[in-house]
Amino acid sequence: MGNILQNITSVSPCDLTPAGDFTLPYSDTPIQTKLSHLRPAIAHILQRALEGKMLNHEEAEALFYCHGPETDALLHTADIVRELRTGNDGSFVITRNINFTNVCHMGCQFCNFGVNKNAGDAEFLAPHQVAARAKEAHARGATEICVQGGLHPDLPASFYGDLLDTVSSTVPDVHIHAYSPFEIWYGAMKGRKSYTDLLTDLKQRGLASMPGTAAEILDTEVRRKLTKNKLSTENWLKIIETAHNVGLPTTSTIMYGHIDGPSHWAAHLILLRDMQARTGGFTEFVPLGFIHNDSPLYKNNPSEVRTGPTADEHFKMHAIARLVLQGYIDNIQASWVKMGPDMASKVLRAGANDLGGTLMNESISRAAGASHGQEIVPRDMVNFIQRAGLNAHQRNTLYDVITPYGRDKKPAHQTALVDTGTARPISEKARPAAPQKDKTAFSPFNTSSHIPVKVSA
Repeated sequence: MGNILQNITSVSPCDLTPAGDFTLPYSDTPIQTKLSHLRPAIAHILQRALEGKMLNHEEAEALFYCHGPETDALLHTADIVRELRTGNDGSFVITRNINFTNVCHMGCQFCNFGVNKNAGDAEFLAPHQVAARAKEAHARGATEICVQGGLHPDLPASFYGDLLDTVSSTVPDVHIHAYSPFEIWYGAMKGRKSYTDLLTDLKQRGLASMPGTAAEILDTEVRRKLTKNKLSTENWLKIIETAHNVGLPTTSTIMYGHIDGPSHWAAHLILLRDMQARTGGFTEFVPLGFIHNDSPLYKNNPSEVRTGPTADEHFKMHAIARLVLQGYIDNIQASWVKMGPDMASKVLRAGANDLGGTLMNESISRAAGASHGQEIVPRDMVNFIQRAGLNAHQRNTLYDVITPYGRDKKPAHQTALVDTGTARPISEKARPAAPQKDKTAFSPFNTSSHIPVKVSA
C-alpha cells in the first residue's frame, strides 16, 4: 500500500470518539485491511486518493458504483482525507437567508419557488426591508447574509446595486453573500452590461462573495430538461470565472438525484476542479440533494424523475467530492436543510467538514417540499458537530475561525427567530394600489408597499 498508508492511523473510532448514540457510517476495520479485500480496481483508486493523487473522470464515476464493503472503504477513505486536508474540525457560519422575491418568470422545472407576479402569494422585499432583516440578523450574531431572489420581470436594472447600497450602509460589518449566476446573467441583460462591468460595480457597492447556485448539473442535455437551457453551462462557468477574476469568491454546488447519474456527477466535479485550478476562487463545495415533493419536474413526470438521492448517494456524493476535489476545494459542506441535521452530522464523518449556516429563514427548499426546518441555532450546530466526534468552531464566510468550541464548550442559549414551519412576517401584507392606466401603476419597485417574504426553508 505504500508508506503513506502506514502513517494514516489517526482517524478511527478510538481517536475521534463520537458522542451519545452516534454511529460512524463505516466499520472500524483498519483501512489497510479493507483495501486488501476489495476489487483491485477500486482499491487502487482509493489508494491513489489516500496518496493525494488526482482522480480522473473514470475513477470518480467508478466510485459512485461502489456497493457493500467498497462503499464502507470509500467513506472511511473520505474521512481520512478530510482529516488530512482540514484537521479534526467541523465548522458552521451564523447567517441569514433573505429571499427578496419569489416572483420569477423563468419557470425552471425543478423549482416550486417562483410564482407569477400577479399571483396571490407573490412576495417582495424592498431594499430597506432587506436591510432591516440584515440588521436583525447582525444583532443575533450573524456575520453573513445570503441574499437571492427570483427573476422578477419588472425588476429594474438598478435594483441589485441599490439593494447593496442600502444593506451595506445599514450594516457595514455584515458580509454580503448575494446573487446567483442566474441573477448576474439577468442583471447584465437588463442593464446591457458585460459580466465584468456588472460584477465590478456590485463589488464596489458592497458585494463580498457570491453563491455558486444555479449550477444544478453542468451538463448541457440535463440542463435543457431542467431549465430549458436558460442559463447554459457555458454561461454559468463564464459568470463564475468572471467573479473570481474581479476578486469575488464564490461557493460551488451541485443538485443531484433527479434525471442525472454518476457520469454527470463525475464530470461536474472535474469541471469545478479544473476551474479552481485556474482561478482559486471557490470557497467550498455544497452538494444539494433534489427535493422532489412539490417540484414540477417530478409532479409532471413521476415515472421519469427520481424522488431525490438515496442516503447511500448522499454519503457517496460528499465522500467522492472530498477525494476528487482534495487540494483544490477542501471545504465540503453538508446541507442540513436538504438532508436533515442528523444525516448531515453523519456526513461529517464521510468527507464533509462543514454544516453550513444557521439560515434563520429561507424559502426555496421548503417551497419544493423540504421538511427539515428553517433555522438551527448556534448551540445546535455545535452539538451536531461535537456529536460526530469533531472539534466545533464558528467560522466566517471565507472559513476564518471566529469562535472555537472544541469538543465540549457551547455557545450561549438562543431562542430561534421563528418556530419551525411558522411564518413570521415583519409587517402586514400589502394591498396593491388600484390599477392605473399610466406608467405609475402599482409595482413593488416604485412603492414602499410590499408583501413580506414567507419565513420558510
